[in-house]
Amino acid sequence: MTPQAFIKKWHNVELKERTASQSHFIDICALLGVDDPITADNKGEWFTFEKGASKTSGGEGWADVWRKDCFAWEYKGKRANLDKAFDQLLQYAIALENPPLLIVSDMNIIRIHTNWTNTVQNVHTIHLEDLTDAANRAILCDAFLDPEKLKPTKTRQLVTEQAAQNFANMAQRLRERGHPPQEVAHFINRLVFCMFAEDVDLLPNKMFERMIKTARPKPETFAIHAKALFGAMKKGGLVGFETVEWFNGGLFDSDDVLPLEWEDLDDLIRAAMLDWSDIDPSILGTLFERGLDPAKRSQLGAHYTDRDKIMQIVNPVIVEPLLAEWAEVKAQIEAQLDKAPKATKTKLLSTKEKTAVTRALDRAEKLHLGFIERLKAFRALDPACGSGNFLYIALLELKNIEHRVNLEAEALGLPRGFPQLGPEMVLGIELSSYAAELARVSVWIGEIQWMRRNGFEAAKNPILRTLTTIENRDAVLAPDGTRAKWPNSDVVIGNPPFLGVYKMAEELGEEYTNSLRKVWPELPGAADLVTYWFAKAWSKMQSGELQRAGLVSTNSIRGGANRAVLKPIAENGNIFEAWADEAWTVDGAAVRV
Repeated sequence: MTPQAFIKKWHNVELKERTASQSHFIDICALLGVDDPITADNKGEWFTFEKGASKTSGGEGWADVWRKDCFAWEYKGKRANLDKAFDQLLQYAIALENPPLLIVSDMNIIRIHTNWTNTVQNVHTIHLEDLTDAANRAILCDAFLDPEKLKPTKTRQLVTEQAAQNFANMAQRLRERGHPPQEVAHFINRLVFCMFAEDVDLLPNKMFERMIKTARPKPETFAIHAKALFGAMKKGGLVGFETVEWFNGGLFDSDDVLPLEWEDLDDLIRAAMLDWSDIDPSILGTLFERGLDPAKRSQLGAHYTDRDKIMQIVNPVIVEPLLAEWAEVKAQIEAQLDKAPKATKTKLLSTKEKTAVTRALDRAEKLHLGFIERLKAFRALDPACGSGNFLYIALLELKNIEHRVNLEAEALGLPRGFPQLGPEMVLGIELSSYAAELARVSVWIGEIQWMRRNGFEAAKNPILRTLTTIENRDAVLAPDGTRAKWPNSDVVIGNPPFLGVYKMAEELGEEYTNSLRKVWPELPGAADLVTYWFAKAWSKMQSGELQRAGLVSTNSIRGGANRAVLKPIAENGNIFEAWADEAWTVDGAAVRV
């Protein structure tokens, strides 16, 4: 089929979506010279129409067309809302094996959204008349045959690093002008979140960017405008004629503002040019911590701990056990549904049989909802959370599990479930006030990004839930000289501080070091600082308050005095997964763990 013939045929078609979509797609295949799904894969294993659940309740699949490792494609009728079609694909992406491209079309427009993890998302929009251009047909052809050609080259890491540099410059100038470091950190965190909020449309009409640019000729006016904005974000209200939602969460607990000068506003303007919707919270906190904390300024460009390393802890401690639990519950659900009578083409169900089906569905749904309640009650604690990298990734994985459970339950014919898990599931303890607040910001941003990337609306009233679950205090020694308490949790994860025995008195002080050793007599006096987190986690396991723990340590934990902390765990508990010698990053420096 020629481009001209395709355009002529589809230019004036007004058929409804269900009637026209498969015909339209088969014509696209003919236009591009690729086999259509029926020709290419008559079993529907890797390229098929109506990909999705064979739901007992009937209904459509999860995507109108699906090509494995290439795309999921959803159609809507002409002039329909393609954003809604995209949200639908996002909601089912996990069930569709997370294709790298999500494509929506209303027959007049084809919109290709890239969906690779950890890249900035791109959108290619092709109108019907654009198909005369060979370059546009090539983009479509790549979607079928070589989607890697459409993978964005700009990573979320690069965007995040650029943003961190802009704000680090400003933070340093504010401190040089005599503003207390904690005030600077709190103020910068507000600016960071405003940049993110407007790029995900939680602040209307690029309000914050317009405010910065308006203030640039007269920098003294910035404080006036920002005070009005922060005041509105505290409880919700108006800024001029525009409505601002209720944010607060402790981040916008007042309308306090630090005055800025022209070079600060220039840094803000440069930062505003970035796409903050794709900022990476798993490194955001670390990078900003280095920029905001004078002691860590030199580490701004240093390497950080990546997602794959953190998943070595999160996967065996959180993901695999919960998915194993769900597999058992799912088997029980399937058993309940298998017992229910089935209608056939030649036999309708009697009233009694219909009642039996209803009862089976009710029992199955109770099992499903029971597991969701189990997830809602689950808590993961990082008792040395830093700027929140472990907490952010743990939250996303827990939300992924809930989403997968809901999709698999829906596939079995149960009612559709929507996300209920939120930031309250991750608990943190952190000694640095800089890092503790950055952890809260990272978790907030991660939660909102997850909702958007999976096709759901962010929570409102308030947008930011107060995260008292991330505490700013010592995790092993209380102010009164006793053992510090940890909040109740199902699991403990994290990367406790590394400090050798010979440096403890020097860096922590002799009084603190002696107090620590006094309240932990089961540890040898020559043990490194990190062993106290292992000892605390083991004590909670012994009392039945903790199921599993995954902690990072220097690899010296297996020898000398440090080995004493692992001995009772190995003898009376279970070290069920371990790595003997891995590369890690601590304060910007490469170490072995």
